[in-house]
Amino acid sequence: MEKLTVKYKLLDERAQVPAYATSGAAAADLHAVLDAPMTVQPMQRVLVPTGIAIELPGPEAVALVYARSGLSIKHGLCMANGVGVVDSDYRGELKVPMVNLGQEAYTIEPGERVAQLCIAPVYTAAFVPVQELGDTARGEGGFGSTGKA
Repeated sequence: MEKLTVKYKLLDERAQVPAYATSGAAAADLHAVLDAPMTVQPMQRVLVPTGIAIELPGPEAVALVYARSGLSIKHGLCMANGVGVVDSDYRGELKVPMVNLGQEAYTIEPGERVAQLCIAPVYTAAFVPVQELGDTARGEGGFGSTGKA
């Protein structure tokens, strides 16, 4: 599969280029660029700088920032907004909004991997008003209607 070109600019000499940890990784690691360790108290929200900016090839691509599973399950450190969306026309520094949902404080170290960056295709929708929507077996059932919560 052909790789999509994503240009990047290091905004800080300590910044690290996003890198895939394994050959099968879907997302590249983002690293914290900090002057000192940053302690995040339970339920505290912080914005973690990465020291990099990117340029996507156009509106057909989006960069999505996800939590690292190890940080979230072991320490409760998650994305404060669920998933970060980096639009193709954004040129500023990538910063990671995080929240500590754990019971104990967690300290982010300078250079630590704090999130994952995934590049994905975008479909721009043409929203069309209709009087009726097509029928399905599920219909309007939601929020656990399939029998599993």
